[in-house]
Amino acid sequence: MGSGSAVPLLTACPYSSIFSFGDSLADTGNLYFSSHQSSSFHCFIPPYGQTYFHQPSARCSDGRLIIDFIAESLGLPLVKPYLGIKNGELEDGSVEEGVNFAVIGATALDVSFFEEEKGIHDLPTNYSLRVQLNWFKEFLPTLCNSSTSCQKVLGNSLFLVGEIGGNDFNYPLFLRNSIAEVKTYVPYVINAITSAINELIDLGARTLMVPGNLPLDAELQLELLRLRELHPHAISSMLIITMLHAILSQSHKIWFRGLKICCGMGGRYNYNASAPCGNPGVVACDDPSQYSGWMVFI
Repeated sequence: MGSGSAVPLLTACPYSSIFSFGDSLADTGNLYFSSHQSSSFHCFIPPYGQTYFHQPSARCSDGRLIIDFIAESLGLPLVKPYLGIKNGELEDGSVEEGVNFAVIGATALDVSFFEEEKGIHDLPTNYSLRVQLNWFKEFLPTLCNSSTSCQKVLGNSLFLVGEIGGNDFNYPLFLRNSIAEVKTYVPYVINAITSAINELIDLGARTLMVPGNLPLDAELQLELLRLRELHPHAISSMLIITMLHAILSQSHKIWFRGLKICCGMGGRYNYNASAPCGNPGVVACDDPSQYSGWMVFI
């Protein structure tokens, strides 16, 4: 998200904190602060961050992410990455106003699913939704020390569960698994997401925002409707495919450059898998607002 404009504040913020789970669309620094990750990863070097932060910010973007805009609109600080707090690498390690557990490249399903059931090895990351949820459980005693206090803290918090699940399909597709094969993953991914939602509600979460996912938006929406019947007023969702279809159909009117990405090189959409944004020789456009996106996300 490249806009440098201010985000209007809501008149009265109903939430005291934000907790986020997901992948590169929400990660504000966890992969950067992970012990094994090299700082040379392409999202951590220029031109990333050029539009808003004016330097790399450990986000896979030229500027802010959706979670940043949500925090700003609620009058809350940008949500800090859990691993930066845990490792003591942030100057401000306060956690009262929220923590981000999302990780670039994360999957909804555990690595064991891919390795043991599908024979897919060497996934780029091992930070599944289950891992992120376990981090949250480990972190929870930092916020509250009794069931009553936890219910109060979590009840006044906004939980963002996703976007996550896209990489569960991206990785096998990159390995040229068939679409028919990858479609069989859908119920497993939906179950992983809904299981995490149920666990968070059991822990005391009352307001959850669940973004849709491009490969499984319709199926996920049906499952969320079922969960809403069990937990009225707890879950809100965003229909990604409906919005995307409307945007793509009007892309020539919205962006001067149509569906081309800003930071890339070659091809119809200015994208070359062997020369991603951040690689030597790959140059970003002058005005990201004229393009459909900054780069191809993971």
